[in-house]
Amino acid sequence: MQTEKEKSIDDWLPITSSRNAKWWYSAFHNVTAMVGAGVLSLPFAMSELGWGPGVAVLVVSWIVTLYTLWQMVEMHEMVPGKRFDRYHELGQHAFGDKLGLWIVVPQQLVVEVGVDIVYMVTGGKSLKKFHELVCPGCTPIRQTYFIIIFGSSHLVLSQLPNFNSISGVSLAAAVMSLSYSTIAWGASADRGKQADVEYGYRASSTAGTVFNFLSALGNVAFAYAGHNVVLEIQATMPSTPEKPSKKPMWKGVIVAYVVVALCYFPVALVGYWAFGNGVKDNILITLDKPRWLIAMANMFVVVHVIGSYQIYAMPVFDMMETVLVKKLHFPPGLTLRLIARTVYVAFTMFIAITFPFFGGLLGFFGGFAFAPTTYFVSIPFLSFSFSHYKHRCLLYHKWVCILHSFLAPSGLPSTSQEDLHHPGDYVDDFVSYWWIEADHSRGPGLQFLFLDCSV
Repeated sequence: MQTEKEKSIDDWLPITSSRNAKWWYSAFHNVTAMVGAGVLSLPFAMSELGWGPGVAVLVVSWIVTLYTLWQMVEMHEMVPGKRFDRYHELGQHAFGDKLGLWIVVPQQLVVEVGVDIVYMVTGGKSLKKFHELVCPGCTPIRQTYFIIIFGSSHLVLSQLPNFNSISGVSLAAAVMSLSYSTIAWGASADRGKQADVEYGYRASSTAGTVFNFLSALGNVAFAYAGHNVVLEIQATMPSTPEKPSKKPMWKGVIVAYVVVALCYFPVALVGYWAFGNGVKDNILITLDKPRWLIAMANMFVVVHVIGSYQIYAMPVFDMMETVLVKKLHFPPGLTLRLIARTVYVAFTMFIAITFPFFGGLLGFFGGFAFAPTTYFVSIPFLSFSFSHYKHRCLLYHKWVCILHSFLAPSGLPSTSQEDLHHPGDYVDDFVSYWWIEADHSRGPGLQFLFLDCSV
């Protein structure tokens, strides 16, 4: 049982301070977390995969990530009377208090802090592109200043206390993601199929084709990954034995995935149909005209990544404030929150300015973070907790995903090199996701989460 002091601290921390969210909060929070500016690179990924493999990867990724997100939603309250409000709590339940923290927290921080840095870069570059489009004759302004302008908005927004308080920002971001995706595929359809379009592989050598194929797998995987804040989003919803939080959460997830499909499939397929293997790594750069429409799309990207930054920053704020209050015994209050969150925003801004090609580096290292946090730690657990024959399909699926997680990062270093050669281009955002199964011996109700493929 919690003491009165512990309860008061939990009521102050951002993840557990408000539990009155509605199902539609889940919808636009998940859209904001998943649909990033990386959707604009999907036509480029299609050009490296080809029609058949490309469509297959897009569809299978949509189905598999929806299934794994359902597992996360179910695991939130798999132990009667307990809610796993944070990823590390689920890790501690599965692997023990200390080991669970060491397995989960470093990987989660790599993902969330890294994504926020990428959004700093993406926001700054989109602002710069917007300025160049609306004022082509103006004096050029360095990208550094645009990153500072973008980061300044977060100095204010980061002071909002919890997920529910940023629901308006998240809703605007979700709307913007659908808007700039629609502009991307709508403008592509208006341009029509180009006269000299080609659909063959971009590389002239076998090695180059394989390398590009693996890179495209990584791009698609990261575009679909948005599971890293699922438990924290669900923690904001009320829950009773009669009306568990998983019901409104799952309802919101379904709506979110419909929006994801409306964003991803048209952009990827129409963009590739129109430009073939001549499409650039950002469809907006390929379009270029009409100028006013592309400028508007860039501003939509800015608004979207403002919301996405806050979604991924909130769990980090919760970790920081938990350590400061519970471990270092600082008194909870406005002053502590102001200093801690300002320092975090300043840190991500500094890294974004220092390494404007950080998105490419994050894609490479994030591929290795993606593999262990999503699959590796769960394989030994599943081997001991489940019969190989009863859960044969699940284990085969895991090993296939492990292979994919090994292969995808091998193609990603080219992104950082591309950013170095073309510093004015966009930096694709990367969002990694992972999930951990809890120990079956500690949570016997978990078994129903996995498909019985023994037949």
